[in-house]
Amino acid sequence: MDHTVLETASKWLGEGRKLALATVIETWGSAPQPVGSQLVVDAEGNFMGAVSGGCVEGEVITEALDAISSGAPKTLQFGVADETAWRVGLACGGKIRIYVEPVA
Repeated sequence: MDHTVLETASKWLGEGRKLALATVIETWGSAPQPVGSQLVVDAEGNFMGAVSGGCVEGEVITEALDAISSGAPKTLQFGVADETAWRVGLACGGKIRIYVEPVA
């Protein structure tokens, strides 16, 4: 886990911000970030950290904002064979699964 991301999350929570935390939970083949990599997002769309090489962060941030609103966690999967992967730019040849959870 990236302690800087968790420290930022703690600071933002202390400021009263609503947050979601995205964590890489599984990778296959070529993946830009290892398992345990994290991204924290607040309700305003501010973020810190990385779950890919930048290729799926936009989609993950959108899903994190939804998780903040709904209060429900979700698991996302991106891979080179998926139409979504090409749309968001995951062309590294691997697959990643990301768990997105609201943090209170």
